[in-house]
Amino acid sequence: MPRRRNRSELGYSAEINVTSLVDVVLTLLVIFMITAPMMQGGVEVKVPRARTESVPSAEGLIVSVDRSGQIYVGSARVAWEQFETLFPQLVKEKGASSVYLRADEGVPYGSVIRVLGAMKAADVASVGLIAEPEQDGG
Repeated sequence: MPRRRNRSELGYSAEINVTSLVDVVLTLLVIFMITAPMMQGGVEVKVPRARTESVPSAEGLIVSVDRSGQIYVGSARVAWEQFETLFPQLVKEKGASSVYLRADEGVPYGSVIRVLGAMKAADVASVGLIAEPEQDGG
């Protein structure tokens, strides 16, 4: 008659099968690598090139004017009539001491000055103009 093993004779296996865990982690990694560039929000604006330094931080409020003259505060589109009344309220709510203006290089100068004037009328401490750094070759 075959002998039965007692529970004490069977050893415990302390190994953990991590194959499924590794598969899930690698799948999530690939998903995040693909979606991360899409997560960078904002308005598509081709700013002009100039000798400039990078924006120090994202603490300030960013106002963008795209090629068609549409105004965006952050990534929210705002009509000009709303911008004049909404902008001072946003500056007070967020307590933004500095504001940055991004304007597409194809926007008429008058549109940029009109937005800049409204920003200055809101008693902002400083308004910065965002531009891309020039290439070394010219």
